[in-house]
Amino acid sequence: MEESIVDAQAQLQEKYELVIGLEVHAQLSTVTKLFCADSASFGGEPNTHISPITLAYPGTLPRLNKEAMVAAVKMGLACGSRITETNWFARKHYFYPDLPKGYQTSQHINNICQGGTVRIQVNGQERNVQLHHIHLEEDAGKSIHDAHELKTAIDHNRAGVPLIEIVSEPDMFSAEEAYTYVTEVRKLVRFLGICDGNMEEGSMRCDANISIRPRGQKELGTKVEVKNLNSIRHVKKAIELEAQRMMEMAERGEPIIQQTRSFDADRMITFALRTKEEANDYRYFPDPDLPPFKVTQDQLAFIRSSMPVLPDELQQQYITEYQLPAYDARLISDEKELVQFFEATIAFTKQYKAVANWLLGPVKAWVNESGRLFDEFPLTPAQLARLTELVQSGKISFSSASSRLFPRLLEQPEKDPEELAASLQLLQDAGADQIEQWVMDVLTKMPDKVAEYKKGKKGLIGLFMGEVKKISKGKADPENHHRFIRAKIKSINNCV
Repeated sequence: MEESIVDAQAQLQEKYELVIGLEVHAQLSTVTKLFCADSASFGGEPNTHISPITLAYPGTLPRLNKEAMVAAVKMGLACGSRITETNWFARKHYFYPDLPKGYQTSQHINNICQGGTVRIQVNGQERNVQLHHIHLEEDAGKSIHDAHELKTAIDHNRAGVPLIEIVSEPDMFSAEEAYTYVTEVRKLVRFLGICDGNMEEGSMRCDANISIRPRGQKELGTKVEVKNLNSIRHVKKAIELEAQRMMEMAERGEPIIQQTRSFDADRMITFALRTKEEANDYRYFPDPDLPPFKVTQDQLAFIRSSMPVLPDELQQQYITEYQLPAYDARLISDEKELVQFFEATIAFTKQYKAVANWLLGPVKAWVNESGRLFDEFPLTPAQLARLTELVQSGKISFSSASSRLFPRLLEQPEKDPEELAASLQLLQDAGADQIEQWVMDVLTKMPDKVAEYKKGKKGLIGLFMGEVKKISKGKADPENHHRFIRAKIKSINNCV
């Protein structure tokens, strides 16, 4: 039964092409709101981040937050967009019960960033997703329906918080591409420092415009918008469910109606909210309270000079300059905090690959298991570099360093790694003569096993290594004594 359902779904996907455009709303990390000095921080007691301007009292006048404009330009430059020189805001007349003004202040025709691309990689294939534009707008407040039995409560703290809306062209053709695109957008806004990308707190939200068409047809089908997707996984799942619903409707000959829908993550369904409005239903017109603002060439040059190196460039730098494997370079450049820790650590050591191993192994495991951030990691970059050098110099094996020394260092971060290793009796005697003696002692006691190894039972190397580790009490570097064992067995073989 399940196989037949999967086969039917596969046949539909062969018959129809899925076309997706995404609108990603990113809350900007400014201290204050878009048009007033009220706090833009997340949380706080309801209706404490407000003022007469947020509440739209008569006689109040808004004023643009320059930092929000700078953040929007940074995102545009990162995406290769064309920056609009002269900008103005429009009033979007749409009923928001939690926006006291009765309209949203947004941009309409002259968006601050036009065009651009976001690079994605899916199934080993890279391509650029085309952007339509990026614009500035204010967020709405929050309606709370479960605070009172018969009433809806409204929290205006979020009303007026600055957003950028990143609007793609209908240029994605699978839920996997959409998932990857949102991941890349989140990575960019985090690297630029303009948004924390925390979808669970509403700092980033996504609306998906979805349509289907018979494969080979160029004309787009009727689109359906799924609103307010608040996790990247939900973006992928909602698109998959909605695409399946639309394909099944098309197969039954039912018309697909342009509408706005929502996603229920518990029931794994999408459901209709309302028939979709057209742009003219919003009755846009220029906001008379906000004068046009310009982005000058001098401002553009200054903003560009203040931008960090972006992930794609970092990845290439790590591959060419530090000789990291492409896989390691990509994983490190994916996270701004990881980049910062990596670069701070290699200021103290040239063991680039070894540092990458520590960060992507034990350190990343600590971050994931503890649920904490990289900037909360107990060891300093200098200490991690010292730990790396201890292993690379052969004074301690990576196995002992990661399984025994590292946990103790996390408990006692004030300790010097080598001194702590010595107190734990983890330092290795890496002298060649001593290791050779340990190896010969083991092989002499196990002539039958040596004979079996010479006949092809190569798995016995693990037994020999275990015995050397035992008699050396962990002081022999596994890499070195592995090499000595093979060399000694070979010499014994030559004597036979």
